[in-house]
Amino acid sequence: MKEGGELRRTPLYGCHAELGGRIVPFAGYELPVQYSGVIAEHMAVRTRAGLFDVSHMGEVIFSGPDALANIQLLLTNDFTDMVDGRVRYSLMCNDEGGVIDDLIVYRNGRDRYLTVVNASNREKDVAWMKSHSFGDVKVEDISDDVAQIALQGPASEDILQRVAEASIIPAGYYTFKDGVLVGGVKCLLSRTGYTGELGFELYMANRDAPKLWHTLLDAGSDLGLIPAGLGARDTLRLEASMPLYGHEMDETVTPFQAGLSFAVKMAKENFIGKSALQSLAKPVKSRVGLKVAGRGIVREREIVYIGDRAVGVTTSGTHCPFLGAAFAMASVDSGIAVPGAVVEADVRGRRIEAEIVPLPFYKRAK
Repeated sequence: MKEGGELRRTPLYGCHAELGGRIVPFAGYELPVQYSGVIAEHMAVRTRAGLFDVSHMGEVIFSGPDALANIQLLLTNDFTDMVDGRVRYSLMCNDEGGVIDDLIVYRNGRDRYLTVVNASNREKDVAWMKSHSFGDVKVEDISDDVAQIALQGPASEDILQRVAEASIIPAGYYTFKDGVLVGGVKCLLSRTGYTGELGFELYMANRDAPKLWHTLLDAGSDLGLIPAGLGARDTLRLEASMPLYGHEMDETVTPFQAGLSFAVKMAKENFIGKSALQSLAKPVKSRVGLKVAGRGIVREREIVYIGDRAVGVTTSGTHCPFLGAAFAMASVDSGIAVPGAVVEADVRGRRIEAEIVPLPFYKRAK
């Protein structure tokens, strides 16, 4: 958000307006929540392909001889064995072990790393990163100069092959190619996404974003590619059980409580929050999945009960179009976090029955 509270617009705002996208405020930006409808866009991504504007995300470059040492201290994952062209997920914790943000890291070179942070946390994250930087490193927020487009769905690679050489398309999940041409536009092309589906994320200069947006839509029109908005992005990530900052985690929730221990390397020498995490006993809360058995939809911040005992709270929930049922994620007492356990969620004074089920709810066939 600009000074004075004015909402920002991404370089693709004009494209959304032309296509009839319904614009809403989100994380300080004006962004499309939907075009043809959330369910239609969700199903397109699961079965064909969808195109998302994610230019609101934040990008921060760490460069210099001490770039690696800085991200090692700031982030919970271990990057010492990371090589060029790889992408890695991590958390950034405060001194108490709570999650400041979750982010992904791209290694461009021994002394250069790109970190991608959540839009709503951008200013907070950059301030934290800069206040804890040390040595010979430059921490640069380049968010305002970078646009990002996500092409997601089983047809996404076929679409890319129509506008780019096959040799420049990353073959492995969480890998990328930088400085490549897609539709004549210079990009960082990454095999990543936030939908649980095969997909790619493309970073480019602001001025090139509209051209690439139209190029991709034209290339995929006969393969079922359609533009998709924030609504489908959220239902897709929830169906794939992907956590969202401010829901499954925040500065009061540890990575272990959020079920993200895979991104915390306690064996590495040090990182901010390590001491606090070491001193904690087994987490008293655990992230679980709920499949709604009763009628209705369970959304976030609903109290979860077993009998008359409150055992937790839901963190996200909706009807999942591809699975055809209502699901939710919840933070519950670790002692009852067992698949098959039956609980109830209080939805505006009405108890709705649900069963604890394994995560993820949806996992694409490979």
